[in-house]
Amino acid sequence: MNVPAPAAPRPASPAPRPARTWFVTGASGGLGRAFARAALERGDRVAAAARTVTEQDFDARHRDRLLVLPLDVTDRAAVFAAVDAAAGHFGGLDIVVNNAGTLSMGMVEEFTEAEARAQFEVNLFGAMWVCQAALPHLRAQGSGHILQISSIAALGGFPSTGLYSASKFALEGLSEALAMEAAGFGVKVTIVQPGGYWTDLYTRMATAAPMEAYGPLRAELEKQWAQGSVDSAPELAAEAVLKLVDGDDPPLRLLLGSMVYDLAFDISRRRMETWAAWEEVSRAAERAVPAPGAGG
Repeated sequence: MNVPAPAAPRPASPAPRPARTWFVTGASGGLGRAFARAALERGDRVAAAARTVTEQDFDARHRDRLLVLPLDVTDRAAVFAAVDAAAGHFGGLDIVVNNAGTLSMGMVEEFTEAEARAQFEVNLFGAMWVCQAALPHLRAQGSGHILQISSIAALGGFPSTGLYSASKFALEGLSEALAMEAAGFGVKVTIVQPGGYWTDLYTRMATAAPMEAYGPLRAELEKQWAQGSVDSAPELAAEAVLKLVDGDDPPLRLLLGSMVYDLAFDISRRRMETWAAWEEVSRAAERAVPAPGAGG
């Protein structure tokens, strides 16, 4: 008589993930709205903040888990009030997405002081105010994840996007320091570097008054742009972000898209080649000596 072997034990089903609370800036369109909608679709709670955001931007089925907050991120006091309102409404915060941003196009020489400062007010200082407002909540609960939506422009400067690149470079430098400062409190930081997506960034961009001297360079750039590009749907970026926040050990940086992925490696290789070519000069510029005025 054959006795059937006992059935192998079934693997335990993973415990259902508890709903989390998101605070998303720039949530009225583009990537921000895609992030907010994706979070709502999976059952999470979302505080959607933007200058012109309304409940009509989101599915009516999710209204009980949605808090709409009109917000200008350049207003520091308003940012603190909005973050506190979201944390109070939902009983805490889990994921903070600094997505609000603007694009200013023009050669570096063409920008006025006011135009240059305006670029940094949103892309750098707006994100900084949100981080400052959210950190007390995240620190108190000993957990949280801050996502800084950067750009392909932070990989390197390009003609006519110098101020935009500078603001994103600054955001990434701030975020690297923030990641180390917040780690001891259980708070994680990830810099997300997207490639091309169909958003309203270009339709709402500001443009500096052109100078005649840059006419030839501008004409060459326009030829390159005329070849067009194939951007992706923001929903693909949202899918990647959901995977990111679900990870147990999220990275400091995440590239979104094949083009930006390849560009990041290409730029890094070229920088390393340049550093290596000038290694002798670099090393010769350092020689330890006693502090000036030290006795001896």
